[in-house]
Amino acid sequence: MNVYNQYPRNDVEKLIQDLQKNKKYIFSVVGLILLFWVGYSSFYTVQPDEEAVLLRFGKYVKTSPPGLHIKFPFGIDNAIKVKTKLILQEEFGFRTRSVSGKRTSYDQKGFDEESLMLSGDLNVADVEWITQFQIAEPKKFLFHIRDPIQNIRDISEAIMRRVVGDRLVNDVLTVGRTEIADEAKQLTQDILDNYDMGVKVVSIKLQDVNPPEPVKPSFNEVNEAKQEQEQAINQAEKHYNTLIPEARGKAEKNIANAEGFAEAVLNRAKGDAERFRALLLAYRKAPQITRDRMYIESIEKALKRIENVTVVDPEVKGLLPVYGGLKDGK
Repeated sequence: MNVYNQYPRNDVEKLIQDLQKNKKYIFSVVGLILLFWVGYSSFYTVQPDEEAVLLRFGKYVKTSPPGLHIKFPFGIDNAIKVKTKLILQEEFGFRTRSVSGKRTSYDQKGFDEESLMLSGDLNVADVEWITQFQIAEPKKFLFHIRDPIQNIRDISEAIMRRVVGDRLVNDVLTVGRTEIADEAKQLTQDILDNYDMGVKVVSIKLQDVNPPEPVKPSFNEVNEAKQEQEQAINQAEKHYNTLIPEARGKAEKNIANAEGFAEAVLNRAKGDAERFRALLLAYRKAPQITRDRMYIESIEKALKRIENVTVVDPEVKGLLPVYGGLKDGK
């Protein structure tokens, strides 16, 4: 069935005549649309956190900074925008499933091939980490290597296995996490620079580092025993630090007292010696006078210890013993 048979011939002829009359108007509208499209496709805007790689017939021309730029329309020029200020992140051993508010949920099952690795003492550690990076040079990132994201993942995983393989499993699981992250970051950056990928590694952060599930209970028991050991050592050191200074203080006090006593005895002995020397010198000069003086001094010292002194003439007879202890005139 012919479509035109649905309308009267007069109506079709009238439509054709109207189109011929408005031909200029139609061409003007089409021209405006074409001009608008040309103008729209001749400009492109690069956001502050982006840089744009401009291609002309698929060949690199330049890298455009943030701002408004002009390019050839009709697909001659093509601008590929790259987020150069954004920190990108690749996860290993887990995946971020969802983020709602302040809570983030993770999926840790099914990634054992990434996280399980051998340590230097031939033990297995389950290591989860993230590699954060920025695109420093968009041209190199887009064209110097195929599938740059996958290459970054492969390099980061290989480096982490190498670094963990150079250490004991206890260091990997406990005190060596910071050193492992720093070394892995440096080695990853070195390889990316050798590949000239235009990528800057911002950080490598270890997340959960655990022994494999079958040996977790034994590992936890060992850790608890070590913690108890450290606690006992700390208590012993605390007790030692309390008792030793106290004992040292007492010893120093006793030593000081002994030294003071020795000094006093020595000084007293020196004084006595000097006194006897002076007495000897005086005795040599006047023996009788010196003997009398020594006698008198001795009597004075003896009498000082007696409360009552009675002097009785030995010639007197018939005294009553009222003084007690006085016998035979003495």
